[in-house]
Amino acid sequence: MSEMSAVNRKVIQALAETISKQVKHFSKTEVECLIRGFNRLLEEQSISKHTASGLDRGRFRSILHDLFGMTDYMIMDGVFRRFDKDNDGSVSVKEWIEGLSVILRGSLEEKIKYCFHIYDLNGDNYISKEEMFQLLKNSLNRQPTEEDPDEGIKDLVEITLKKMDHDHDGRLSFADFEKAVKEETLLLEGFGNCLPDSTGIEAFERHVFEEQWER
Repeated sequence: MSEMSAVNRKVIQALAETISKQVKHFSKTEVECLIRGFNRLLEEQSISKHTASGLDRGRFRSILHDLFGMTDYMIMDGVFRRFDKDNDGSVSVKEWIEGLSVILRGSLEEKIKYCFHIYDLNGDNYISKEEMFQLLKNSLNRQPTEEDPDEGIKDLVEITLKKMDHDHDGRLSFADFEKAVKEETLLLEGFGNCLPDSTGIEAFERHVFEEQWER
């Protein structure tokens, strides 16, 4: 091992030590793997950008698409906002690992909070009828018919509100969303796919945690 790679390894180990104490669900060894994986993603981004300390929105979107099959830009932007906790326009290594801890291994409570904040497009702590309409319009593959397709989506919004709006104020608070999802977990991603499925999680973890050690 060269002196430079030995130093690099020590830096990664020290960073992993710190992050693994602050982030749930990953062991220190797994955090090391995630840091190395993040650095590779950053190197790929840096080919076109000379300075990069984090993943920018465009690169982040393409990663969500390539790794987890996400296609809805509105949802992907919401995931980016949720990962980018300090709102500086890029996802740092710690933010990346914190975000992955929720989408890969989070508890139901953590995933409810994560999905709610992605669907709350304007950040006012409610999912309004307008936000539901936009999200459902984006996520549904509508067939062209003679009817106005938007009418069908408006009907769906009303049906959804009847099921989920427990305090009957015409919008979903976090308490409404949490109660509805705990009663019927299928509603967790009712407004669009913002979590990887079990196949995507398995493939990602195998690639990052197992193949790293085979190199």
